[in-house]
Amino acid sequence: METSGFSDTQLQVREAIAKICSNFPDDYWAQHDESGEYPHELHKALSKDGWIGIALPEDLGGSGLGISEATLMLHTISESGAGMAGAQSIHANVYATQPVAKFATPSQRQRMLGKIIDGTWRVCFGVTEPNTGLETLKLKTQATPSGDTYKISGQKIWISSAQVATKMILLARTTPLEEVCKPSEGLSLFFIDFDPKQPGLELRKIKKMGGRAVDANEVFFDNYVIPKDSLIGKEGEGFKIVLHGMNAERCLLAGEALGLGYAALHKATTYAKERVVFGRPIGMNQGIQHPLAEAYMHLEAAKLATYHAARLYDRSTTDGTITQSAIGVACNSAKYLAAEAAFTACERSVLTLGGMGYAQEYHVERYLRECFVPRIAPVSREMIMNYVGEKVLGLPRSY
Repeated sequence: METSGFSDTQLQVREAIAKICSNFPDDYWAQHDESGEYPHELHKALSKDGWIGIALPEDLGGSGLGISEATLMLHTISESGAGMAGAQSIHANVYATQPVAKFATPSQRQRMLGKIIDGTWRVCFGVTEPNTGLETLKLKTQATPSGDTYKISGQKIWISSAQVATKMILLARTTPLEEVCKPSEGLSLFFIDFDPKQPGLELRKIKKMGGRAVDANEVFFDNYVIPKDSLIGKEGEGFKIVLHGMNAERCLLAGEALGLGYAALHKATTYAKERVVFGRPIGMNQGIQHPLAEAYMHLEAAKLATYHAARLYDRSTTDGTITQSAIGVACNSAKYLAAEAAFTACERSVLTLGGMGYAQEYHVERYLRECFVPRIAPVSREMIMNYVGEKVLGLPRSY
C-alpha cells in the first residue's frame, strides 16, 4: 500500500500495530479458522499496549486519537493476514463504544469504558434482528420499565464475539412502534451486563462461511433484568445516539476490507513473480499482470475514499461546516468501494494462484471467504446505492 499522505501519528500507529501482528502469522489465523478458537492472544496483546482505546478519551486510559487512526489500525491488522477475523475480534470494542463516550454521563463513562480499554471487559453490539434486518427502525426487542430496572425481551442475530463478551451495547424499543409518531422515536440505547448464566439470556452460535475464529450468534432475551442506570442518554433517543457509531463503523469496516484486499494482492504478486510456466514467470503475462494492476488501482482509489470519510468524521467535531449528511454519504461510499475492491483483489488472487489458490496452505481461499463480510454487513451494497441515489442524486426513494 502507498502510505504517502498519512500523518506521522498514523504511520506510527501502523508501524506499532504491524509489529504486534507480526507475532500472529497466517498459519495462526488458518489454525483458528479451522478450529473456531477465539484469538484471545491478539486481544491481550492489543489491550496490553492500550490499543483497544485508540479512539476513546485519554482521561479514561484511551489514546484520544480519531476514527482515522482507528481505521488504519484495523486496516493494518487485517492486512497482516489476520483478515476480517482478526479485525472483527476488536471491532465492536472500537466503534460501538463511540456513542457511550459521547452521550453517557461522566460517571457512566468512567464506570463503563475504562475496563474495556484495559482489556478486562469485552463488548458486543446488539442491534440486528432476524425479522427486521436492515429495517432498524422496526426492531422489536423491548425494554420494559419495572421499578428501578428494565426487563429485556426479544431476539438479536449476527452478534459477533457474544461468546466471549461480558458487556453488550444494546438498542431496544422502550415505546412500542404503534405508539410513536416517527419510527425513529421510542428506541433506547443501553450498556448492559451480558451474562448467559443469568436467567433470561440464551446464546446460539451460528456456523458460518468465513471468519470462523470470531463467533457469530443468535441472542435470545426473555425478561432479562438490567438496572435503570444502564440507559445511555435519554430514553427514546437511542437511534439518534447509535447513528454516531454507525458512521464510524462504516469507516472501520472499509479499512478492514482494504487490509484484506492488499494482503490478497501481496500473495498474488509474490506468487506471480515466483511461479514459472513455459519458461517464464506468470507475472510476465499480461493476462495475469493487468488484472492485478487493476485490482491495485481499485484498492488505492477506495483507500482515498476511506480516509477522506474518516477525516470528515473526525473533523466534524470542530468544523461546523461538515454536515452529518456529508459524513453519511462519504462513509457509506467508502464502505461500498472498499468492499468491492477487496472482493476483486481476493478473487483475482485465487485465480492467479490457480489450483494452489484453492489450497488452504496458501491462505488466499480464506481471504476470499472472508471478503464477503464487508459486502453484506453492516449494510448491503444495494442499500448504500439506494441511499446515494436518494440523498445525493435526488432520485425517488425506492424502498
